[in-house]
Amino acid sequence: MTTTSTTASASRRGRPGYDREGLITVCVETFNRHGYEATSMGALSRELGISKSAIYHHVSSKEEILDIALNRSLAELERVVTEAEALDAPALAELEMILSESVKVLTTSLPYVTLLLRLRGNSEMELKALQRRREITLRIAELIRQAQQDGDLRQDIDARTASRLAMGTINSIVDWYRPVGGAPDAALAETVKQMILGGLRATEQG
Repeated sequence: MTTTSTTASASRRGRPGYDREGLITVCVETFNRHGYEATSMGALSRELGISKSAIYHHVSSKEEILDIALNRSLAELERVVTEAEALDAPALAELEMILSESVKVLTTSLPYVTLLLRLRGNSEMELKALQRRREITLRIAELIRQAQQDGDLRQDIDARTASRLAMGTINSIVDWYRPVGGAPDAALAETVKQMILGGLRATEQG
């Protein structure tokens, strides 16, 4: 009986209260508060209330946690672009979907997107993540340019600049938004979409 109890206790040792998902979430929130570079495995251990060796039951390194977090947020944003392109709709419709759905991704995955937006390119991993972000912005610029050619958006605005400003507006949400309940904020998504496109839409000539 003692042997069985000891074995069961040993199998649980190092992972009190945390599965891998929960541990990564706490680590990401810690990175956001203190900065990724400034957060050591020891600091994560103290934040989690478990030993460093217990963390290694779930992940191999701090870098792996960052990689998981960045891939999660980028994959969601890239999914939005892919699904919009699958609509086979006018460029403006695809653009509307990308803008509103990007806001929803941000509001449901706020800690992960926040971490992504605070990258400074200090490692190869971060540089690759920043390149994936740029590719999304470039795709939005292409859609703006196409919508201008379609006559749906005004042509006196540079598409690349408009794309950067649009994504800058969406990204700024991380500085003040506080999610409630974890559901996508559809009202916020609609507000942001209308604000961005309001200044871009072509006016009808009377």
